[in-house]
Amino acid sequence: MSVDFVFIDSGTGGIPYMKDLKKKCSNASCVYLGDTAHFPYGEKTSSEIIECASNVVGKVIRQWSPKAVVIACNTMSVTALDVLRERYPAIKIVGTVPAIRLAAKESKNRHIGLLATNATVNHSYTQKLISDFASDCIVEKRGDKELIAFIEHSLFTATEEQKRKAVKPSIDFFREKGCDTIVLGCTHFTHIADVVQKEAGEAITVIDSRNGVSNRALDVVGTCDFCKNSDDNTFFVTALQNSNDETEYKNLCAYFNIEWGGVI
Repeated sequence: MSVDFVFIDSGTGGIPYMKDLKKKCSNASCVYLGDTAHFPYGEKTSSEIIECASNVVGKVIRQWSPKAVVIACNTMSVTALDVLRERYPAIKIVGTVPAIRLAAKESKNRHIGLLATNATVNHSYTQKLISDFASDCIVEKRGDKELIAFIEHSLFTATEEQKRKAVKPSIDFFREKGCDTIVLGCTHFTHIADVVQKEAGEAITVIDSRNGVSNRALDVVGTCDFCKNSDDNTFFVTALQNSNDETEYKNLCAYFNIEWGGVI
């Protein structure tokens, strides 16, 4: 059994990336795997992230033989992408990194906010992105593990007021720092990009990397024949850690109109 693309994240964060690709190419077969057994990646050491990422990539290659793997996780990408490509040279692997270059193009006052996991904001790869593409900017960095946990476990049953309350501390932080652009440097945050933008207001531009990632994934696969697979548009996880996890994931699948595949 094979598919065109497998999207991987530590949880549910990368689903908007898969949906973006399907919007551009509905014939492409895609499945999604959340490595929930090891959620959250953002609080792990680099060696732990590399080991977990290597294992889950090996799992999806054995399960689906994809044409390409999309690492729909900034933390996994900035930490493990080079190692993954070295360990699995036969498979095309597309990473997701904070959209620092785009933010530098968008910012008028050269003051950018980066909202991500603690692992991403503190990683040397992120600093290199800043040095390479935003050296003339001040970049304020904030890791927000509480917001990531809220998105993973509570977002799809939360009220609008609860969503705005959850994002407010980060938005207030960047507003007080004078940022006119905020980079959503964790794929989980794309779930609430509209909420973040609403809370930030018209004076602040909120950006993420889903458009660039989906375009890159389609580019690397090229014009080859797309697969027809019964698992297409299905969401899988590697573990159910809490008693209500399955209900939460089924709610998420209903929200995005994708299939619940269960645990693999």
